[in-house]
Amino acid sequence: MPPIENDVGREQIKSRIKELIDTNPVLIFSKSYCPYCVTVKDLFKELNVKCNAVELDLMEDGAHYQELLLEMTGQKTVPSVFVNKKHIGGCDKTVQAHRDGLLQQLLSGEAETYDYDLVVIGGGSGGLACSKEAAMLGKKVMVLDYVVPTPKGTTWGLGGTCVNVGCIPKKLMHQTALLGTAMEDARKFGWEFGEAVTHNWETMKTAVSNYIGSLNWGYRVSLRDKNVNYVNAYAEFVEPHKIKATNKRGKETFYTAAKFVLATGERPRYLGIPGDKEYCITSDDLFSLPYCPGKTLVVGASYVALECGGFLAGLGLDVTVMVRSILLRGFDQDMANRAGEYMETHGVKFIRKFVPIKVEQLEQGTPGRLKVTAKSTESDEIIEGEYNTVLIAVGRDACTGKIGLDKAGVKVNPKNGKIPVNDEEQTNVPHIYAIGDILEGKWELTPVAIQAGKLLARRLFTGSSIKCDYVNVPTTVFTPLEYGSCGLSEEKAVEIYGEDNIEVYHSLFWPLEYTVPSRDNNRCYAKIICNKLDSERVVGFHYLGPNAGEVTQGFGAAMKCGIVKNQLDNTIGIHPTCAEIFTTMEVTRRSGADISQAGC
Repeated sequence: MPPIENDVGREQIKSRIKELIDTNPVLIFSKSYCPYCVTVKDLFKELNVKCNAVELDLMEDGAHYQELLLEMTGQKTVPSVFVNKKHIGGCDKTVQAHRDGLLQQLLSGEAETYDYDLVVIGGGSGGLACSKEAAMLGKKVMVLDYVVPTPKGTTWGLGGTCVNVGCIPKKLMHQTALLGTAMEDARKFGWEFGEAVTHNWETMKTAVSNYIGSLNWGYRVSLRDKNVNYVNAYAEFVEPHKIKATNKRGKETFYTAAKFVLATGERPRYLGIPGDKEYCITSDDLFSLPYCPGKTLVVGASYVALECGGFLAGLGLDVTVMVRSILLRGFDQDMANRAGEYMETHGVKFIRKFVPIKVEQLEQGTPGRLKVTAKSTESDEIIEGEYNTVLIAVGRDACTGKIGLDKAGVKVNPKNGKIPVNDEEQTNVPHIYAIGDILEGKWELTPVAIQAGKLLARRLFTGSSIKCDYVNVPTTVFTPLEYGSCGLSEEKAVEIYGEDNIEVYHSLFWPLEYTVPSRDNNRCYAKIICNKLDSERVVGFHYLGPNAGEVTQGFGAAMKCGIVKNQLDNTIGIHPTCAEIFTTMEVTRRSGADISQAGC
C-alpha cells in the first residue's frame, strides 16, 4: 500500500485510532491469521473479558493504521493491546502483565502508581546486574543493600559475597599460596635467592582489602551513572507492594514498587554449639582478618572449607580439616576425593567422621588459643585439640527469614530458607522475583546470578523471552590442585542414563611445568563422561590440575554446543598444555587399562 497521501488523511486515521482506544475498555489491533493475536484474544476470553479486535489485514487501510501505531507506541508488530487507554504491548507483554497481576489491576481500573518500577533487595552480583539492566531500559530502579555484621563485627561494602568475602579475595589468597609453590619451583629453574622466604599476612590482607575497596566504589559510581537509586538500608516487606527500609541509624523509610527482585544471597551457617559464635570465625571474617590466623582448624568439607584450608596451608600454616562425612557434597566424588588426597599429601591434616561439640577459649590474643572438643559420628569417641583459630565452613543459609516475605505472601522452603521459583525466576507472588543463591535447586555461583539478573530485567521490561540456562554450568573449585567441572558428575550420569549407557574416558597427566621441579608426577587427572545412546555426547567434564578455570571455560562452551567424543578426538591439541589431554583420551574406565603418562 502506498504511503498516506497527505497530513489530513494522516490525522483522520490517528483520530480514529484514538477514538477506538478511548471508547473500548479492551482494544486489540490484530491480524486474523496471526497466532500471537489469537493467543491474546483467547486470554481475554478465558478471563471473561469482552474485547474489540481490529483486524488490520481485513481493512483496506490497515497498513496505514499499523504505520501510525508504530509512531504512537513504538511497537511495529501485532497484536497491539490497549486496556483502559493504556498501551500494554504485544503478546509476550500482555501474558506477562497477566502473570504479574498488572492486567487485572488495569481491567478493574485500579492501577496504582508506585514510587519505583523495580526495587531490588540485595546489592550483590545478581542484584546489581538486574538493577543496572532495568535502569538502562528506562525504568525507575532502586537497590537496597545492608550487610548485617558478623558475630565478630565484620562488615563490608557494596558488591555482595563474591566481591567482598567470596570469589575475589579467595582467588587472590589462593594466588598468594600458588606463588609460594612457584618460588620453590623457581630454584629448580635456576633462580637464586636467600633461603629465608617468609610471608606477611598483613601486607597481603591490606592489598586485597584495598582492591576490594576500589571495587566497592566502582559499583556505587556505576549505579549512580545508570540512575539507579542505591540505599544502604535493610529492606523488609510490610505489604505485597511496600517495603520498609531501615538504615544503620535506625531511621525507617517506606517505598512502593510495581515489581521486586529478591537477591539477598546467603551467609555462613554456624554449628549451634557452645562457643561457636563467641570464638570461631567464618569466611565472612577470614579475608579481612587483621592478624595471621596461626594454627587453624577448618570445620567442614564444602568448597569454601577446602579452598580456605588449602590456601592457609599454602601460606605455611598448620591446617587441619574436620570432615563430618564426604568432601564436596554435590560434586563428582571421584574428583572430590582426588582433590582431598592431594591436599593431604601436601601438608593438610584431615580428621574424618568427627564433629565439634564445644569450643572454649584458653587464651585471648591475635590470634588467641582455643580448645575444641569433638565427637565421632560413628561411636562415642571424644577427641580434643588446641588451635589458634577455628574456621567454620559447613554451608550457608539463605538470607530470607527476616525480610517480611510472609507479609508479601512469598512461599519459602522452611527447611533452608530457599525460594521456589518457576523457569522465569518468578515466585508464587506474580510481581516478586528471586535470583542468585537463594533459589531452590539452582547453582550458587556469581556468573549464574549475573546472567539471571540481566535476562530477568529484559523479560520484565522489553518483552524478551530468553531465560537463564542452568544446565551445563562450568565452575571451578580453587583447591591447591584446582578442580574444574561442567555438566554431570559420574554418580548423576549413572543415575540418569544407567551405568551401561555411559562411557568414562580418563587419564592421569603430568604438567610440563611440574617436570623440572620433579613434583606431582601423574597426580593431575582428567575425565569425560559420555552418553553412549547419543553418539557419545559429552555430559560430564572434569579436570584436576593447574589453571582449571581457564581450561574448563572453553570446554563449557563446547558442551553448550553439544560436543561429542569424536569431535574432541578430531580437535588438534595445543602442545605442550594440560588441556590437550582431552583431545587424546583413549582409555575407558571400563577397560581397566593403565592411565598414567610417561611424558609429553
